[in-house]
This record gives sequence, C-alpha cells and structure tokens, in this order.
Amino acid sequence: MSGFLETTPDGSAPDPQVVVVANNELLADTVAARTITALLDAQAARGAAHLVLTGGTIGIAVLASIAKAPGRDAVDWGNVHVWWGDERFVPADDDDRNEKQAREALLDGLMLDPGKVHAMPPSGGDFDDDVDAAAADHARELADHADGDNFSPAFDVLMLGVGPDGHVASLFPGLPGISVTNEGAIGVTNSPKPPPSRISMTLPVLNGARQVWLVASGSSKAEAIATARAPELPPGEQRLPAGQVRGTQATFWLLDREAASRL
Repeated sequence: MSGFLETTPDGSAPDPQVVVVANNELLADTVAARTITALLDAQAARGAAHLVLTGGTIGIAVLASIAKAPGRDAVDWGNVHVWWGDERFVPADDDDRNEKQAREALLDGLMLDPGKVHAMPPSGGDFDDDVDAAAADHARELADHADGDNFSPAFDVLMLGVGPDGHVASLFPGLPGISVTNEGAIGVTNSPKPPPSRISMTLPVLNGARQVWLVASGSSKAEAIATARAPELPPGEQRLPAGQVRGTQATFWLLDREAASRL
C-alpha cells in the first residue's frame, strides 16, 4: 500500500494534502521513499511507470537520496519512463541542465532504457537556438506516449519545485505561458529567472498527472506557498501557478518546516 489518496466516489480528485517534515534533508529522504513506493505501485498496476522529475536544490537532493536508498533496486528501472517538467534551454553539457544534474545524482547509476529517458532538447542541437521548435518537438514526443487525444501520458508521479514567486516548471506568474491550453510543451524566452530561454510542460499536461507532488524547502518559499494555497483571492487577482496544479488522483504539498511556516 502506498498510502496515497485516490479519486473520490464521485470521480473528483481529493483535496490537496500537506505533509510537513522537520528539515530539507528529511524532506529529500521522505520524497525519495515515496517515489520508490509510488513507482512500485504503478508498475504493479500497469507494468510501466511514468515519472516526471524537477530540478533545483531539493529536486536533485531527492534524486541523490533515491540513489542511496536500499529499496531503489526493487523498482524495475528498465520500465520507468523519465520526463522533466521543464528544462533550461542551454547546451547539453551545461551544468545548468536539469538533465545533466539528474544523471549525475541518480540516472547514470540506474539500469534505465535509454529510449524511455525523455530529455527536453538542448540548445545547439537539432534545433540550434530555436526554443519554440525544440518545444514543439518535445510536445510531439509527449503526444506519442499519450492515451487517445491527450497531450501526454497520465504521469504516475509528477514532481514540481515551487519558486519564491510561486512558479512551477517554467510557468511564471503574469507571463502568457500559464494560459496556454492547446500545446503540451512551450518555449519560454523571457524567464525572470536565468537563463531566460527554457522549455516547459504546460498546465494541462501538469494537471493530467495521476499524482502531483509540490516539493519545497526553505523560508524563501513560505509566502508563495501560503498564497498559492489560500482558499480565496482578492477580486481580479490570478492564482499563482503553484496553486493551479492538481493531480487527477492525489496532490501533495511536501514541505519542510520553514517552507510551511506561513500555513
């Protein structure tokens, strides 16, 4: 048993749940353990599992914790599809690449099927510096693994970091990307957080995941988390991107004590 909530009797997704642990080290270990269990559950139910990773300090710490977890080898990693919610559009060998950091922290030590590792295109590759063309290619890859006419697979676990401004993936408050509903992935050229060019999954894709995990640590995230989770907004104010994401079966805010300090 995974301990995760599933759809309610009327078919709607349950309310988001908040899990708070003492510090960022314990948070990384907690999310790592949950990841292993969720992948085992998904493979027992469907054979293959689809996992979406996030970058950032806590996202990479989670991967490092999985790498040292005794239970990691219970997962059939050859039947895990690995995706990223967003990526910095920089050269493949750039240290800023989420993919490069993930490979160093975990992926290169696993028996993955290379055909099931769905990295977003880098700059300087097949699409040179055309971030929109690179995003369109990744949108096609998402669609190739989707059920029916959906934009993407129904991811078993989708991890998202939360920025101090409430952004998730590379969907930033006030920028048009948050409103895109007819694409699976988009190019971002005006990110307020460097580097400015990125590729991001869109909100419909994020919201198609079975389980969404918003993972955050540190006091710099506390205000954004409280705002994103506020039950009501002032008139005319749009909810932060982090508050617009919800899994079809479960949504978890996985936080350390500092990140949860304003809840």
